[in-house]
Amino acid sequence: MKIKLASVIVNDQEKALQFYTEKLGFVKKVDMPAGNMRWLTVGSSDSDGISLLLEPNANPAGKAFQEALYSQGIPATMFDSDDVQAEYEKLKALGVVYTKPPTKMGPVIIAMFDDTCGNLLQIVMMAK
Repeated sequence: MKIKLASVIVNDQEKALQFYTEKLGFVKKVDMPAGNMRWLTVGSSDSDGISLLLEPNANPAGKAFQEALYSQGIPATMFDSDDVQAEYEKLKALGVVYTKPPTKMGPVIIAMFDDTCGNLLQIVMMAK
């Protein structure tokens, strides 16, 4: 087994699509109607096949979960990087707002930022 799709709950799919593609550099993979919402996925430009579903927070349980994570400072998901400091500088220059700059925490270095759609996201790398 391997992971094919993961999701992150967002409060605005269009705004999320812009952030995840224009700021984070992901590419749109699928965008099709799903009832009154959209099945909207993004992923890395390489063809690893893993996609991130930008799931609308229309479900009250999903919305409550999203808000609880955010209020507790817990990231909705985590991205891997070979150089957290470089990612931090690049994204900060694009206007991404960080809640935690690159910080060594035991064997990893993390940085956390706001995705503008109701989530905190974290970048992580193994410390050298």
